[in-house]
Amino acid sequence: MAVSGRFVLLVALGVVPIVLLDDPVWLLGWLAVVALVGAGDLILAGSPRSLVLHRDLPERVRLGESVPSTLYLANAGRRRVHGIVRDGWQPSAGASPGRARLDLPPGERRAIVTTLTPFRRGERRAAQVTVRSFGPLGLLARQATLELAGAIRVLPPFNSRKHLPSRLAQLRELDGKTSVMIRGQGTEFDSLREYVRGDDVRSIDWRATARRTDPSTGAGPQLVVRTWRPERDRRVVIVIDSGRTSAARIANEPRIDTAFESSLLLGALATRAGDRVDLVVYDRRVRGRVQGATGAELLSRMVNVMAPIDPQLIEMDWSAVPGLVASITSHRALVVIMTSIEAAGASQGLLAVLPQLTRKHMVVVSSVVDPTIAEATRERSNRDEVYRAAAAERSALDSSRIAAAIRQLGADVVTATPAELPPALADRYIALKAAGRL
Repeated sequence: MAVSGRFVLLVALGVVPIVLLDDPVWLLGWLAVVALVGAGDLILAGSPRSLVLHRDLPERVRLGESVPSTLYLANAGRRRVHGIVRDGWQPSAGASPGRARLDLPPGERRAIVTTLTPFRRGERRAAQVTVRSFGPLGLLARQATLELAGAIRVLPPFNSRKHLPSRLAQLRELDGKTSVMIRGQGTEFDSLREYVRGDDVRSIDWRATARRTDPSTGAGPQLVVRTWRPERDRRVVIVIDSGRTSAARIANEPRIDTAFESSLLLGALATRAGDRVDLVVYDRRVRGRVQGATGAELLSRMVNVMAPIDPQLIEMDWSAVPGLVASITSHRALVVIMTSIEAAGASQGLLAVLPQLTRKHMVVVSSVVDPTIAEATRERSNRDEVYRAAAAERSALDSSRIAAAIRQLGADVVTATPAELPPALADRYIALKAAGRL
């Protein structure tokens, strides 16, 4: 049962005769009258439990977008249900409006539309619907909470897809009608040609040379060399750190969300280039994995796997990463590790396993840079700002030292702000392609 403001006002009106007549008996009589009227109003109210509920909503939505959730209510009872309905969505689902008026005669059906604008990834759920049904006078109401499960999966927004057309144009220019020819091992064979001064002697094809002679002079065989082109069917393995450092918010965005944006853009670019992309999200156990997908299926599976993953407040187990990569591929691959390199203590595990990875793979470490650190180093107008600038300089120096150590171990480093990191990582991938290092 619920009490309305009308009922409270009706009870308060009993004060008037008490003040005028100065007789407390009037109070008891007034309260009895109000109780009888309220009980009659409650009896005449329609039962919320006579409603039949059904919810219709989409399965998925991108973070920041809005979708409608339609709640259908059918009155199977004998009395009109007049009152308020509240669909019990989680606060992070961004449901609006939170409550809706309902006037439902017997045997009829109504639809209540709630707009969902989620502001967090993952599964946003609604488990119950609360209905408050008032009587004809609107004094008292019957209230019931009815079970009606519903869920919508909130996917990463993939805002970095705006950078995809320009990077695809660069790929087409790189791998267009005139293929980029390079000499040396580690790329895909293209054709044979005669040796010229300056060619690497390791590219000489001795079998082809033995089969070829100069028919005009009868001289000995002409040296033949092999030309190579960047391979298309290469492996790209993306490892995302979901440990405690990924929970930090940089520019009002968790580190792990920036890693997801970067991996989506890199995955879309690499699969268009003909490379095979594998994704694993790991801290001390595998939180998500995508393998064996290409094209549109790759991005669809990636966003579905990423959606429910949240950072875990535990240390990353770096010792297991080489074995994890080996379980994905036994061939040389581009291994992209998305983590934080700001804290020297947290990066020791990464530095310890990098030699095992760089011995066989091309490794790129991607990390987010906090833009407020660079801003703090420039503000030194008072004592507090000077101390803050000194701390910011120290943090930047630590990051630079860790990046230098990573490069000394044979890996590459890409650092940028959350908005700039996805295109910066995509540009590094294209540069590696152009240099024939993949």
